[in-house]
Amino acid sequence: MAALGAAVWLAWVNDGGWAWVALGLMLVAGAGWWDDHRPLPAWPRLLAHAAAGACLAAGTLHAGAPMGAALVALLLVPVLVNVWNFIDGIDGLATSQALLAALALGWALDGAGRLLALAVAAACAGFLPFNFPKARIFLGDVGSGALGYLLAALVVIGLSSRPLAAWPVLLLPLSICLVDAGLTLARRVARREPWWQPHVQHLYQRLARHLGHPRVTLGYAGWTALAIGIMLGLLRVPADRAWVGAAAFFGLSMAAWLRLQRRLGNGSEGIV
Repeated sequence: MAALGAAVWLAWVNDGGWAWVALGLMLVAGAGWWDDHRPLPAWPRLLAHAAAGACLAAGTLHAGAPMGAALVALLLVPVLVNVWNFIDGIDGLATSQALLAALALGWALDGAGRLLALAVAAACAGFLPFNFPKARIFLGDVGSGALGYLLAALVVIGLSSRPLAAWPVLLLPLSICLVDAGLTLARRVARREPWWQPHVQHLYQRLARHLGHPRVTLGYAGWTALAIGIMLGLLRVPADRAWVGAAAFFGLSMAAWLRLQRRLGNGSEGIV
């Protein structure tokens, strides 16, 4: 919030785009804070996330970005806010993944976008020692949701200055989280399970019961580091080739997820 306030104060975006981004963050963090202290039903939370996506889209349009980037903002905010809430289940995972993604996206951005990415990375670096290898404090919905929103903002800022075919490349630092959350949700829907309820069927949760929190968090970090290296390489090639490489890595991540889930068994753990 301090970095976004500085963006508004210093008029990095003269037409008020950063104020819209800050308002979206307040909506997501406010709903998360409320839910942490007094459980909030799912629909009001989703409404706050959708409104935050609209705020990010408005800021994107104010900054002169194409309509496609604004439409991505509408979708990406609810997705990443909930994905980061999903993965905030073992020590250090959500924070370390956000730290790596923010550093990678900061490398791909410039100007105010890079400064915001560095602020997100610095916040994660300051929090991580208290949350890993053994957590003494936790993100809660207010922290995990805010990180998901800020990562969505960084991705959308990056999309605004790149051709459409290159857009999947900027999602690579988020790939392992998107794949784990997306395939787990699809699996629960296919099994006709109550997918909206809390559960322990994410791959990282199942691995943590066998390997412990630190090893799983470090393993996920290693995979994300590989994704970041591929992203940096693909940003140097023509966009019509870059998306092929990004799609191939997402396919590889999905294949690895399926293989590990099979090795762990049928994944029938109950609700928590």
